Amino acid sequence: MAKCFSFTASRDWCYRYSFSTSGLKSSTTDLGDGTIMHCWTPKTHKHYKPNLLLIHGIGANAMWQWNEFISPLSSKFNVYVPDLLFFGDSYTTRTERTETFQAQCVMRTMEAHGVRRMFVVGLSYGGFVAYSLAAQFPQAVERVVIGCAGVCLEEKDMEEGLFNVKSVDEAITILLAQTPEKLKELIRLSFYKPIKGLPSCFLSDFIDVMCVENFQERKELVYALHKDRKLSDLPKISQPTLIIWGEHDQVFPLELGHRLKRHLDDNARLVVLKNAGHAINMEKSKELYKHLKSFLIDPVPPKIESNGNSRKVD
Repeated sequence: MAKCFSFTASRDWCYRYSFSTSGLKSSTTDLGDGTIMHCWTPKTHKHYKPNLLLIHGIGANAMWQWNEFISPLSSKFNVYVPDLLFFGDSYTTRTERTETFQAQCVMRTMEAHGVRRMFVVGLSYGGFVAYSLAAQFPQAVERVVIGCAGVCLEEKDMEEGLFNVKSVDEAITILLAQTPEKLKELIRLSFYKPIKGLPSCFLSDFIDVMCVENFQERKELVYALHKDRKLSDLPKISQPTLIIWGEHDQVFPLELGHRLKRHLDDNARLVVLKNAGHAINMEKSKELYKHLKSFLIDPVPPKIESNGNSRKVD
């Protein structure tokens, strides 16, 4: 018997409505090489507002990860929210799977919308893409926020025990969960205080709607992140950079945030959110927004002091 109701599909519709009422519209760009990019763009571009690009991580589509921020940010920025390749309505027939290629597709999409200069925020996998965007297109990216993204990881980190998993294949079974049990494990690793008692029927529905399509391609994205990765190969970006991390992140441990801060030296600031895991956009949305607003709007960002909830790490 076919299901007559999907909580996930209904929630997805609510997010679409939320984005629309916040002044955004759904746009699709054909890049002409077998690549289709979907992006939420301003219904009306305001020339006096700066442009802000929000890049999501692995999981559901962009709406699910940025919905809490769209209304307040769209009042201050021309906000652009793309679906990365193999998420939402973005897809390619090309075989490239690197964050370099993802960044190139995002940049071409922004150019198609007439955007030449922007601030960029990337969470988790989106942080890899944001960093690559800043490295490849320094003339276009003015400031960068990297949230809980292990840009500085190395292939050897897995075998040396930095992560909770022993192999990339094991990581994929969790990050790209295909069963309620694995999705519960992902929730446990992503949150400092995980939601408990989620019915398996809801989890199965989420997997059916959000996690089944493009599964093979998403696996290849994860493999490409890890394969032959060395810190010595990572370029140093020149833009002012805010690195923001959950203190108890079990997906990309905080050590990777410190490593990125050392890599960028005085060009970056590291802010650690206390009592937070990997999903800082959900667990600490108000605090994350406060830091985004401070860093992106103020020409010279004020020094972030310890306030009991977060701390700046020099």
